[in-house]
Formats: sequence, C-alpha cells, structure tokens
Amino acid sequence: MSGAGPARRVVAAAALLLLAGCTAEEAPPAAPAPVRPQWKQVALPVPPGPAGRLMVRDALRCGQRWYAAGGVATSTQETRPALWRTSDPAGAGGWAAVPIDTAGDYYAERSVISALGCRDGLVAAVGAKSGGAHGNPRVRTFYEKAGGTLAAVPSTDFELYGGARQVSVNRIAGGPSGWLIAGNRQGGAAVWTSPDATGFTIHEDVPGLANDAALATTAVDAMAVPGGWLVAGGGRPGGRADRDPLVWTSPDAAAWTRVPLPGTPDDESAHRLVRTPDGLVAVGVAGGSFAAWAAADPGGATGWESAVRFGATGTGVVTGVEAAALLDGPGRLVAATTGADGHRLWAGDLGGAGWRPVETPVAVGTGGFTATAVAGSGGTMLYLADDGTAGTVWTASFSDP
Repeated sequence: MSGAGPARRVVAAAALLLLAGCTAEEAPPAAPAPVRPQWKQVALPVPPGPAGRLMVRDALRCGQRWYAAGGVATSTQETRPALWRTSDPAGAGGWAAVPIDTAGDYYAERSVISALGCRDGLVAAVGAKSGGAHGNPRVRTFYEKAGGTLAAVPSTDFELYGGARQVSVNRIAGGPSGWLIAGNRQGGAAVWTSPDATGFTIHEDVPGLANDAALATTAVDAMAVPGGWLVAGGGRPGGRADRDPLVWTSPDAAAWTRVPLPGTPDDESAHRLVRTPDGLVAVGVAGGSFAAWAAADPGGATGWESAVRFGATGTGVVTGVEAAALLDGPGRLVAATTGADGHRLWAGDLGGAGWRPVETPVAVGTGGFTATAVAGSGGTMLYLADDGTAGTVWTASFSDP
C-alpha cells in the first residue's frame, strides 16, 4: 500500500501535465492589439457644378502634394469626376478641387475616378461611367497638365477599353518610361501603355501575360521597377476552381515573364504591390484570409516568400485588398481590405508580417457603392471612406498603442 500511493500520484501528475499541454495547444492565440490612430477629418470642398454627395475612391502622395480622387453624385444620380490636392505635409488642410477639363467627352464628363498614378510630380487617372445598351463601364483616362488642370483623354477608339473583349481596367502606374495600366480582356491579363498619358496603346493576347492552354490569367495592379514593369494578379489552371498568385515582369510591356508566387491548394491572388526599403510586398487573398508575399528582389523576378496570412475574408461577398501603402517613417505597411465583415484597415511590418487591425474613424459595411482606400508618406496615413451615402477623408499619424 505504501508503495502504491507515490505511483498513483506520479500518474495523476503526468495526466494533469498532459491535460494542461493539450489545453494550451488548443487555446486560440490572443488577437493582436489594434492600432488606434488619432484621426482628424479632412474638409474637401465640393467641386464646381451641381450640389451632390462626394464619392472618394483613391489617394496617393505624389511629389510634394497629397491627392484624393473620386466624383460627385447628385440627387438624380448624375455623376462627374473630382480630384482634390493639398501641399500640407500632414494632409490635414488646404485641400482644393483641381480644375478638370473633360474636353466635351460625354463619358469623361460623367466619370468617377477610381485609380491614381504618379510620375514626375504629376498624376494620371482612370475613371469610368456605366452606359450603353448593356451598362458596361465606359472607361476614360485623365492626365495632370503642368499648369495643374486635370485633362480628359477623349474617346477615339471604342475598342481600346471596351467592345466585345472588354473585361476590366484596373490600376495605373507611372515610371521612367511612361505610364502603364493593368487590366483584363477576354484573352486574359492585358496592359495599356503611354509615354505621357495623353493616349494609350493596348497590349492584349501577349504571350506570357495573357491566357494560354494551361492557365487563365487576371491582372490587378502595376508598378514601375528597376529595368521595367511589374504586374500583379493571379491565374486559374485548367480544370481547377482556385487561382494561383502571380506577378509578371517586363522591360518594355511588350514581352512578359510570368513569376509564380509560393501558393497552396487554396484560392490565391495578388491585388496590390508596395515598394519597401527591403524590396517588394504583394498583398492579396489566400483562402479565407488576406495575405502578403514579400521579396527582397526590387524587380520582383525572384525570391518571393510564402504568404503571411491575416484577418478573415468571410464568404458571400466580393473580397479583396482595395489599397496598400508604405509608411516609411515608422517602417510600416498599411492595407485597406473588404470582406464579409465590411471594409477594414490593417498595419504590418516591412516584411509583410505582424499584421494588426487599425481602428478606423467610421465603419463602412459591404455593398456595391461602398469603398475605402489608404495612402501613406512618412508617418502620415490618409484614409478614404465611402459608405454609399457620404465620402469622407481622414488623416492621422501612425502610432503604436
């Protein structure tokens, strides 16, 4: 009897340790603490024209100025393009509406600007207005003149962005050789190029970029990199329902090299590109999460690491990354996402890891007329929020709790 007691105690202690170990392993990890910026609302003037609600869609820092873009919608749902800018480094004041010359073009006059790019301190933009028998987007591009006016490029070729092969026109980027727009046609991923943004040339059905017998491709974002261009998106292999994450590199937008990102059996796609002091980060979706892939190669041709996942996309709605930006002061990335729980804002490190939620000044739910965007410079974040009834702009300095 005296020998059996200690043995039973040893067995009981081991069982408790085993139970404790299982409990610790099964316990969910603690949620990361949110970033809580001190947001300040920006006052945007209503551009000349009929009264209406502001629609905000994109923002960036270009040269020494902040820009925000979107449109104005009247009570009768007529729309017109809008662009605002300020030289205030903090983006907090001094915003003015940029004069826009629509050149008498019907759809340019009614476009809402959705994407901005920067080159040599001036911006170019992509906008659209649905119209025609099928209600397809009628795409127009705009460029900022040296005098400050934003000028529309009138439509001279319906097939350039539309027509029977139209799918989407997405992001625009500026670089040493000019401008590039990433988008898609019936033949898969495509791009449009211009030396000065006053007129674009389409490159579709290009080997390596477009669809082939084994892969259906989609292009979402673009960036100028050393030696040429980088485009991000995904590809759906034949016979599969899921996409694989991809980027493409090109020295001239005429010949493209496909670069697979490390993938899994989940559905994955890259939506936004960010240049960091350490290389590049592509942010997108992977399965039921948002994800970031990082590469030390500034040209994006090699060295992409496996995705770091964060957040949850949910189901039943269109999900994705709406915007991503670098805060080079504190060394952080910020990303605006949309999922089943609405539009969210996140902050990560320069390697695309350590993601934490960022508290936003307003809640934006799901819906086709909602949108958010984020831009960054130094330690300043510019956050755009449109809940479908009002578009607002906010600024804050990034700070950890």
